[in-house]
Amino acid sequence: MSPLTIRQRDTATGPVLHVAGDLDFDQAPVLRGRLDPLPLSPGQCLVLELSGLAFCDSSGITALLTARQHALAAGADLVLAAVPANLLRVLTLVGLDHVFTLRPEASAAS
Repeated sequence: MSPLTIRQRDTATGPVLHVAGDLDFDQAPVLRGRLDPLPLSPGQCLVLELSGLAFCDSSGITALLTARQHALAAGADLVLAAVPANLLRVLTLVGLDHVFTLRPEASAAS
């Protein structure tokens, strides 16, 4: 089990959160806790850069959906960037590839 780490980088279009480690039942609250106070403005884009994500269970997917809801409530967009192949497969199987905006890398997100 890898602890979840989140590094933030602010850009002109909005924040980029680099999420690494395991996004599971124990660690999903860490991401939600990081999102709750994160200010977003209408028209901004919140990017979750997931290249360092080692594991994601259903609780982690729920946390990603919570991030999307947080962005939408602020009038902002959400992009999942550099989604690992195993998570991309799950998102595709359950149809969430049509819910999330997916990009191959964070720099392609804006």
